[in-house]
Amino acid sequence: MYDRNGKLLVYNQPSYEVMVVMREVQPFDTLDFCQILNISKEQFVKRIADIKNRRLNPGYSSYVPQMFMNQLSAEECGVLQEKLYKFPGFYVQNRTIREYAYPNGAHLLGNLGEVSRGEIKKDAYYVPGDNKGKSGIELSYEKILRGEKGVEILLRDARGRIQGHYEDGKHDVAPVSGKNLKLAIDMDLQALGEKLMRNKRGSIVMIEPKTGEILCLVSSPSYDPALLVGRQRGENHAMLAKNSDNPLLNRAVMGTYPPGSTFKPTQALIFLQEGVITPDTRYTCAHGYTYRGGKPACHGHASPLDLSFALATSCNSYFCWGLHDILDSRKRYLSVQDAFEVWKNYLVSMGYGYKLGVDLPGEKRGFIPNSKYYDKYYRKRWNSSTVISIAIGQGEILATPLQICNLAATIANRGYFITPHVVKEIQDLPLDTLYTRRRYTAVDPVHYEVIAEGMRQAVLGGTCRGAALPDIEVCGKTGTAENPHGKDHSAFMGFAPYRDPEVAICVYVENGGFGAVYGVPIGKLMLEKY
Repeated sequence: MYDRNGKLLVYNQPSYEVMVVMREVQPFDTLDFCQILNISKEQFVKRIADIKNRRLNPGYSSYVPQMFMNQLSAEECGVLQEKLYKFPGFYVQNRTIREYAYPNGAHLLGNLGEVSRGEIKKDAYYVPGDNKGKSGIELSYEKILRGEKGVEILLRDARGRIQGHYEDGKHDVAPVSGKNLKLAIDMDLQALGEKLMRNKRGSIVMIEPKTGEILCLVSSPSYDPALLVGRQRGENHAMLAKNSDNPLLNRAVMGTYPPGSTFKPTQALIFLQEGVITPDTRYTCAHGYTYRGGKPACHGHASPLDLSFALATSCNSYFCWGLHDILDSRKRYLSVQDAFEVWKNYLVSMGYGYKLGVDLPGEKRGFIPNSKYYDKYYRKRWNSSTVISIAIGQGEILATPLQICNLAATIANRGYFITPHVVKEIQDLPLDTLYTRRRYTAVDPVHYEVIAEGMRQAVLGGTCRGAALPDIEVCGKTGTAENPHGKDHSAFMGFAPYRDPEVAICVYVENGGFGAVYGVPIGKLMLEKY
C-alpha cells in the first residue's frame, strides 16, 4: 500500500514457518528441538496433539504437511536450518508478514491474523495456518490483496515419498499475486492529526470534496500497527482490547455522537427548500428559544437575526423556530408525522441515518429517528416542542465523524457528495462506481450558497474566528455537543477555500468542552498543514 503521494506504507517481509509431515517423523531429541524454538516440552506435546485432533484440524492427514509453528524470524530460522537434519519430518517453509513504514494509520490500514475455523468453513480458499485481513483496508480489500493460490498435484509412493508431478504438472495452477493499492491518504496529514489528538479521545476526518477521497482518517487513541505483527500479535491484541480507552475502536466510522451545532446547516437547508424561511427571514432570540421560555438556552448576540448571522453566531433559537414552523404548521402537512417524515428524508439524502458506504469495515449508521419512533414513545401526542433539541443536533440525533465531514464536503460542492473512500487506485483494476458517482441531495444547489456564506461569516467574525488563516478563505461551523455522561464534546467542521474548495474537515474531541476550545484550533492546524 502506498499513500496518495507514492510513499510506501505497508509492504511484505519474509517470514518462516515450521511444517511437519507426521508420516515422516522419526524419533528425535525433542528437548533440543524445543530449545532451538524457545518453547517448552509441554507446548510441543500440546501442539502435536492439536495437529492430530480432527475436531480442531478437520483436514488432518499424516501425509499432508501441517503447520507446527509460524512467524519465525530470520535469526530463529537460521539456527533451526543448521540442525534440521536431526529432525526428520520437519522442514521450513517461506511465508511473508506485513511491515509498516510508519507508526500511524493503524485503524485504516488494518492488520492480518490467522484464520479461525469459522472463516475456513465460510471460504474454501483458506486452510489452517493461513492469514487474512482482520480489520481496516486489510479486511475490506482482502480478496484483492491476497491474490490467488497456486496448486501443485504431486505423486507419492506407498511410503509417502514424492515421486514427481501428476501427469507432468498438466493440472498444476500458477499462483497470481495480489494487487497493490494506492490510498487517498496523505501520510503527513495523518501523522500530524494523530499527534494533535494524542492523549485525547475522538477523531479527525479530511475529505477532498471533488472526489470523495479521504485525505486523513484519525481515530484516537491509536496504536502502532507493528504491534499486531509476529508471534506477539495475540498478546498485544489482548492488551489493547483490555484498555479502557478502547484503542481498537475506529471512532471515525464506528463512533456515534450527537453532532451538536455542526448539524444546524442541515436544518437551514431543509427550511430553505421547504419555503419555511428565506435567507432574510428573521427570528428572535432572548438568550434562548422564547417559545419554550428560553429553552434551549443560547448565548448573547443581536436579535432578531437572519440566517447568515444565525449560522455565524450558532444561534440555537433560530433553528428551533424553523423546526417549529415546519412541524407544527398545518399549512404544509396534515400532521406532525407527515411533516417529520419529510424532514427525516431530507437528512437521509444528505448522508445521515444510514451507512455512507465507506470502503472500511464496521461503519455505523448513526441515528435519525422517524415519526413512528416518537409515536411509540409519546403515544402519538407530540409536536416540535416535544423534540425541539433535534433542531440543534441533540436529543436522539447521532452521527459519525465521517458523516459530519461528508456534510462539510457536500456544502463545499454546493449540493452533492461522492461516497467517501480511502483507496484511490487499485493496480490494474477500476474503482467501484460507488466511489466515482455523484450523489445529489434533495435540496436545490442554490440554497447551499447561502449556507457556505454563513459558514464563511462564522470564521470572519463568529464562533469560528480561531480557524481564520491568512490568504485562505476558510468556512467553518463549531459544535458543542451536550454529553449526559460528562463534559461536553468539542466539534468543528468546515472546508476551504470558500470558492472552489479543495478540502473538507471534521474534528471531534470527546469531553473537549466548547467547539472553539479544541475543535477549532486542531481544525485550523490541519487545514494549514494541507
